[in-house]
Amino acid sequence: MAISAKQVNELRKTTGAGMMDCKKALVEAEGDFDKAIEILRKKGQKVSAKRADRETSEGVVVAKNNADNSKVVMLALTCETDFVAKNDDFVKLANDILEAAVAGGADSAEAVLALELNGQAISEVITENIGKIGEKIEVKNFTIVEGEKVAAYIHGNKKLGVAVALENVGDADFETAGKDVGMQVAAMNPIALNKDEVPAEVVEQEMRIGKEKALAEGKPEAIVEKIATGMLNKYFKDNTLLAQDFVKDSSVSVEKYLNSLNKGMTVTKFVRVSI
Repeated sequence: MAISAKQVNELRKTTGAGMMDCKKALVEAEGDFDKAIEILRKKGQKVSAKRADRETSEGVVVAKNNADNSKVVMLALTCETDFVAKNDDFVKLANDILEAAVAGGADSAEAVLALELNGQAISEVITENIGKIGEKIEVKNFTIVEGEKVAAYIHGNKKLGVAVALENVGDADFETAGKDVGMQVAAMNPIALNKDEVPAEVVEQEMRIGKEKALAEGKPEAIVEKIATGMLNKYFKDNTLLAQDFVKDSSVSVEKYLNSLNKGMTVTKFVRVSI
């Protein structure tokens, strides 16, 4: 049957699919609008299955605070190419999914996919978008960080986000402090909050490396343990958040910077999400 340009355009506006895809769907559906939408959905599902083994190494990280800033929800939506990641519609999709996740009280990526967005399961919304753009899309990371006050920092390219939980904030500007510490985490990528949170196996490995290096340099065995301990402490300083030199003022540590804003102010948790 003959399909008019008006029908094709209406279906394109409704689904966001390409003109030719819409025309083919309408022809196959014999002009039935709802059936054509279903055909396009199935096309999206086929594309999704076909691209299941593709790597989604591009995308965006988005974050949202709750009303009293005691919680930040952070989500990474990934795709295959930077071109798609920079598209306004893709960024909007990420934020729409995040809003639905917050409103629905999701606590995992799987729970996010089961929620509805505009009356449709988010998993189906993603499948439809895969059909539209021809790239694999995934909710790659979903993280919740809670604390006395929590701030989020999203790097300019939207490929990296950090959530920082603070305590003993007092009257200090927690948003500025959180952003500063978030930038620190983004730039320096600490492995832990402090030395007590460094995994035991990492401590053992660094001590072993320190001892082997000291012996290789011909140091007396009697002081090898002391030398290795000194190297371990240097490792803690360089790789744990609170002990690191503050990137905005290397004369103080992150711990001292926070304490200068309000006595006892510190970080209780941080999460770094990177595409």
